[in-house]
Amino acid sequence: MSYRIGVDIGGTFTDFALYGADGGTMAIHKQLTTPDDPSVAVLEGIGDLLSRNDVAMAAVDEVAHGTTLVTNAIIERRGAVTGMLVTKGFSDIPDMRLEQRYDLFDLRLEFPTALVDRPRRREIAERIRFDGTIAEAVDLDAARKAIGDLVETHGIEALAVCFLHAYANPAHETAVAEMARRDFPDLYVTASADVVPSMREYERWTTACINAYTQPMFDRYLGRLEGGLSELGFTGKLYIMTSSGGVLAPDAARQYPVRMLESGPAAGVLMSALHGRAMDLPELLSFDMGGTTAKGALVRGGAPLRKYEMEVARVHDFKRGSGLPVVTPAIDMIEIGAGGGSIADIDERGLLRVGPHSAGADPGPACYGAGGRKATLTDANLILGYLDPDHFLGGDMALDVKAAEQAIQDTVATPLSLDLPRAAWGIHEIINEDVARAFRIHASERGFDYRDSSMVAFGGSGPLHALAIARILKVPRVIFPIGAGVMSALGLLANPLAFELSRSRIALLDDLDREAFAATFATLIDDATGFLRRADIASGDITVRCIVDMRYYGQGREIEIVLPDTNIAAQFDALTTLFEARYAALFSVSTPGGPLEIVNWKVEATGPDTGLQSGYKMTTAAAAKSDARKGIRRAYFNTDAYDCPVYDRYQLDAGVTIEGPAMVEERESTCVIGPGETANVDAAGNLIAELGVN
Repeated sequence: MSYRIGVDIGGTFTDFALYGADGGTMAIHKQLTTPDDPSVAVLEGIGDLLSRNDVAMAAVDEVAHGTTLVTNAIIERRGAVTGMLVTKGFSDIPDMRLEQRYDLFDLRLEFPTALVDRPRRREIAERIRFDGTIAEAVDLDAARKAIGDLVETHGIEALAVCFLHAYANPAHETAVAEMARRDFPDLYVTASADVVPSMREYERWTTACINAYTQPMFDRYLGRLEGGLSELGFTGKLYIMTSSGGVLAPDAARQYPVRMLESGPAAGVLMSALHGRAMDLPELLSFDMGGTTAKGALVRGGAPLRKYEMEVARVHDFKRGSGLPVVTPAIDMIEIGAGGGSIADIDERGLLRVGPHSAGADPGPACYGAGGRKATLTDANLILGYLDPDHFLGGDMALDVKAAEQAIQDTVATPLSLDLPRAAWGIHEIINEDVARAFRIHASERGFDYRDSSMVAFGGSGPLHALAIARILKVPRVIFPIGAGVMSALGLLANPLAFELSRSRIALLDDLDREAFAATFATLIDDATGFLRRADIASGDITVRCIVDMRYYGQGREIEIVLPDTNIAAQFDALTTLFEARYAALFSVSTPGGPLEIVNWKVEATGPDTGLQSGYKMTTAAAAKSDARKGIRRAYFNTDAYDCPVYDRYQLDAGVTIEGPAMVEERESTCVIGPGETANVDAAGNLIAELGVN
C-alpha cells in the first residue's frame, strides 16, 4: 500500500499525519520544533512516524508540507539583506506608505519599518505610463552599476526590482531582472510585476520586497529538506501548501515564497470545511490553537472565506493598516498571540497579562523541564488538572508539575496575592476572552453571525479552550474531530495542487467585446495552468475558475465577481447582471445602467481532488479496552474543584454520551468538557458538544 504524509511546522510543535491509500487509516505524530533549523524536526519526525507504523519510506508517494517560516522571518526580521531598485524619484514610497492613519486618535501611532531601508534603495532612470506605453527607456548600465554598488557596499543577497506601472507593462522590470540574474548569478532577484502584476505601487512593492527578503532563507530550507528526504530514501513528490490552501511544487514555491505566508494555518481551515461539508454544517468558525498562536477563520457555504490582500507583522494585533500589506491569494484568517506557550506576567498597571510573547519550543513552558522559568498557558492548564503530566504526547514527554507551580507562584500568584489555582484560572480565562474578542471583531467585520453556526476546534491547545470560548460567543455547537491535535497536518492532505493569478488591467466594460474579454483570460489561464502542467498534472485534470474585480466607474475600490461558467465569451454578456446583483447584496442598493469598470482579472487553476474524506480511523489507537474510561483526575473550573472522569478518545464508540465535567484525551490533545456540558460521539468519530446557548 502507498502512503501520503502531511507535515505542519508550528512555533512550538511540528505535526505529522500518515495517510494510507486505502482511504480509511491515519497515523499521527507530534514533536517539538527545532527553531534553529526546522528541517531537523521534520526529518526526525517523519522517520519516527514511519518507524512507529512499520512503513518503509519507499512506500511514501507524497509529502505535503506547511510552514510559517516565511511569516516568522518577517516578524522576527531574519530574512536576507535585500536591495531595491525603483523608478527615479520614487524611492520614498516604502516610507510614505499609504499616507493613512490606522487610528485617528492614537498620538503615539507606530508603523512597521520597511524591509529595505533607504540606504539599500537605488533610483533608476526609466518611466512607463499608466497605460503601458514607454515614456523613458530603462538605463540598463545604470541599473548594473547600482546593483554592483549594493552588492559591494551592503552585501545584499536579494534584490527587488520595483518600477512604476510595471503591472501595465513589465518590460523594464523584466530586462533589469534578466540582466541581474546573468551578471550577478548569486543574487536572488524578484521583479514586482512577476509576483504581483497589480496596480497600487506601495502594496505591490512591499509584496515584492517580502518575496525577495525571504527567498534565500526559503530556498536553503527547501534544499535541506529535499536533501534530507532523499537520504531517507524518499523518491516521491514534495509539495508545499500556499496561503490560499492550494499546494505547489518546490520550484514554484522557491519562486514565490510570499505565497507561503499562512501555509500551515490554511491547512487547518480547509480540514474544518471538509468536516463541515461531511456533517452538512456549511457555516463554521474554524478555531486552531497551538503552542504559539491561535488562528480563527470563517467558513461560509462550505468554503473558507478568501481574500487577495493581507497584512503581516502588525504593530497592533487587531488594527488593520498597522502591518505590511501583502497582495497574494489567501484564506481569510485572524491570528491571535494566544497559545500554550503564551507567557503570563504582570503589566505596568499591576494587572495580569497573557501573551502575545511565547516561550516557543526552546525553552518552552516551565513544565517542559527544558529551563523555562516563565509562567505560560500550558503551565496553567496543567495546574488546573486539564493535562495529564504522564500522558503528554501519549506519554512520550513528561511534564514537570512542580516547575509549573513554581513559575506561576513566582510570576503571577505571589505578585497578585492569589492562591495557585486562582492564578492558573485567571491565565486560562484571559486567553478565552482574548480569543473570543478577536473572533467577534473578525466575524463582525465580515457580516458573519456565528450564533447560528458551529465551531470546529483543533490544535494542541484548541480543544482545552473551545467550549469556554464558544459559550462566551454563544456559539451553539462545538465539534472536536478525531486527530484534532494535528488537524493542520491532516488538512495538508486535503487540498490539490493549485495556482492563482491576478493581473490589473483597467478597462471600461463598454470598451470591451467578447473576443477581447476572452483573450485576456486566455493568457491568464495559460500562465496559471502552466504551473500545474509543469508539476505533471494533465490538462484534462485541471479545473479553472475565472473572476473579475469590478466597480462603478469613478469608485476607489472594487468587488469580486465570480464567473459561473468556464465559457468566458458567453459570460461577457452577463457581467452587468452579475455585478449589479452582487453589489446590491453587499450594499443593499445598486445603480442600474451605471458605467462599469474591470480592474483586476483573476484565474484559479486547481488539480484533481486528493480523495481525503472525514471518518478515517487512527492506527495509533491503543489496544482495545472494555472501558474507554481511564480514571479520575481532579480539575478546577473557576474556584470549584471536581473529580473528573478521563476518557481515552480512541476507545469511544459511536453513540457514546459524555457528561461534564470530564476530559477526553488523545495522544496530541485533550478535550475539556465543563460542568453541565454534554458531548456525543458521532459515526465518524467526531466528538460533538451541543451547548444550547441560544
